[in-house]
Amino acid sequence: MKKKVISLMLIGAMVASMAACGSNGGSDNGNAANGNDTSAAAESDGGASEGGNTLTVWTWDPAFNIPAIKEAGNIYKADHPDFELKVVETLSDDCETKLITAAESGDLSTLPDIVLMQDNSYQKFVSIYPEAFTDLTDSGIDFSQFAAGKLSYSTVDGKNYGVPFDNGAVIGAYRTDYLEQAGYTIDDLTDIDWNRFIEIAKDVKEKTGKYMLSGQADSPDMVMEMLQSAGASLFDKDGKPAMTDNAALKECISIYQKMVEEGVYYEVNNWDDYVSSITTGQVAGVINGNWISATIMGMKDTSGKWAITNMPKLIETPNATNYSNNGGSSWYITSNCKNKDLAIDFLKSTFAGSVKLYENILPTTGAIGTYAPAADSTAYQEPQEFWNNQPIFAKIVDFSLKTPTNNTSPYYYDGRNAIGTQIQNIMNGADVDQAIADAQAEVEFTMGE
Repeated sequence: MKKKVISLMLIGAMVASMAACGSNGGSDNGNAANGNDTSAAAESDGGASEGGNTLTVWTWDPAFNIPAIKEAGNIYKADHPDFELKVVETLSDDCETKLITAAESGDLSTLPDIVLMQDNSYQKFVSIYPEAFTDLTDSGIDFSQFAAGKLSYSTVDGKNYGVPFDNGAVIGAYRTDYLEQAGYTIDDLTDIDWNRFIEIAKDVKEKTGKYMLSGQADSPDMVMEMLQSAGASLFDKDGKPAMTDNAALKECISIYQKMVEEGVYYEVNNWDDYVSSITTGQVAGVINGNWISATIMGMKDTSGKWAITNMPKLIETPNATNYSNNGGSSWYITSNCKNKDLAIDFLKSTFAGSVKLYENILPTTGAIGTYAPAADSTAYQEPQEFWNNQPIFAKIVDFSLKTPTNNTSPYYYDGRNAIGTQIQNIMNGADVDQAIADAQAEVEFTMGE
């Protein structure tokens, strides 16, 4: 009974958190997937393939994930002519709902061979439904080739369950024309702390009238990015809430509060307003997962007027760095897979072993992985005209490799949402310590502690 109650809470948290993901997980962008090996989820959920040389994959986004997995299939087929890949287009929230339904019914036969899942939601699923996933720890996949910060999302109790895909490494992207008007360059924003950042931001605001950053008022993304940049977390090493007496969390909230109060951070009401603040030139910069670059690059008239660097670091918290992560997803083999050896070899030979794959999908999808060898490829090293001729893809992989790991928990989204609510209460005058205590109490109640 408790498991069913938790699963209902999981669905609620999942739906509430979808708007915060940067990988189009919750909705179809309207583009049709090309190729006859891709079928819509509405036509058939399929389940796993019946052994042989065929694998069935659930994933979403015909402009991003689907072309990537199809190219992986093409590369694998070149060396294995009898191999076939069936891609069933399934929205991220549908992947998760179907998994819950299958696990709760005790019938895992409806699950595919491989499924893509959002990084921040996966640990809750594997903690509640461990029987649905395949342990890949001793599979022969070289997990050391992936960024440790990224890998932590698919690692549970020291076991590897997923093969990392897209890179959520945080970038600081800035309008170089606005910076120039204020007397700065991208170098002035590189390897700095938040105190220096706020000083520059105030100067930019005074001289250009532009906010330095923007973000959704109800989203704690900025605070969470700051927190991970120092390897800090809302949870302890055992996955229990550790918000009270958390000096790093208090510093992050204090910095956020200062940016808003100093008038350099523009709080908006929703995602559309956030995107609009960037595309209409209301802000001089963006700090977010690198997937936000797709939004920026849609502004064709600003080509050559952007550059990226790392994010500012905390001042008082030990082990502070200029690197963090926000978003991303990984590939998982379900326990329903009829040919696990084939599924493992497919992932090992492509997303965990093929630089060519990452080179091929880069120009068509903009997908950047955390597979370290790809960073040395020619495609990743090429200067990008839009970004002031910076080799941004190599930079982003480098950022991901420097991102600290931090404690995670199956209740990540519960903690994230609770602290997000309390940050807004703090902005409205609530006592910081009491607000943080209230957030922790809420998560402890959810966890049944």
